[in-house]
Amino acid sequence: MLAIKKARKLIEADPQAANAVTLTDLVLALQNDHPFQLGKLYELEPKDFDLAVEIMLEWTLDRHYAKKTRLVDVVVKLAEERTQAD
Repeated sequence: MLAIKKARKLIEADPQAANAVTLTDLVLALQNDHPFQLGKLYELEPKDFDLAVEIMLEWTLDRHYAKKTRLVDVVVKLAEERTQAD
């Protein structure tokens, strides 16, 4: 979550800055599952480009964790139902 936290601080510090706008657009695209023009990333300074890549990596990992959590919830519920049936 470090990149996501860094991005939040960067965006809050100057929401109108070009890098903040690009990162905002990226986060909105990830959140809403909308297309994002990758060319916008090439306009970023190298450190901000790296941050954008880190955000995408963290976002992907979080999706997998969310899916795992839903799986665990289903399994726990089924296990509880089995225990009650016994």
